[in-house]
Amino acid sequence: MRVLIVDDEPELCGQIAQTLRQQQYTVDTAGDGELALEMIFSDPYDLIVLDLMLPGKDGFAVLGELRQEGVATPVLMLTAKGEVVNRVRGLDLGADDYLHKPFSMAELLARIRALLRRSHEQVSPLLVIGPISLDTNTRIVTLGNESVNLTPKEFSLLEFLFYNRNRAISRFNMAEHVWGDAFDPFTMSNNIDVHIKNLRRKLDDQAGRIIITVRGIGYMARDDQS
Repeated sequence: MRVLIVDDEPELCGQIAQTLRQQQYTVDTAGDGELALEMIFSDPYDLIVLDLMLPGKDGFAVLGELRQEGVATPVLMLTAKGEVVNRVRGLDLGADDYLHKPFSMAELLARIRALLRRSHEQVSPLLVIGPISLDTNTRIVTLGNESVNLTPKEFSLLEFLFYNRNRAISRFNMAEHVWGDAFDPFTMSNNIDVHIKNLRRKLDDQAGRIIITVRGIGYMARDDQS
């Protein structure tokens, strides 16, 4: 699960990031609204933890722009302000939950788990492109009527590509999503290419009809029916 933390307090941001990484989340951070929007629009997240008081574009402006652009990612807003009017405004703009500072990390984790659980219940677990079906709940991949045996890394790569169908995904973003902070940037490109080659072979896609190479960038799962 990929989480973006948007907060201009470096110490708090670091504490949240460390706590989430200990729970096996992949975490990115941003200290202002403009950077947050740039990161969100360039690479999707499963959840956004968004502070209300930010330099430049505040949390309200960031949230409003996300919802206006059709980004439905769950947003947990953090605020030191307890006034009802701010809570109402945030919820009206599309916030999914509110958490007031100061808060305990245990409560933050509980809120995040609830939001992720709720968002996944609303989305079909089945991702389908052509003859390939991927069930995100059972982690079963089928080609036609035959199941395909993938390694955990191969499954995660395929899932990431299918979620972002018809979008070119860089090798760096693919490695960051699958390996988190553990990937080696010096061997990353070769590792991704090897995993893609194995995926194509197992999925009878050696010609790259579905998983296509985007020169100078990375790969894309092409869905001609979208």
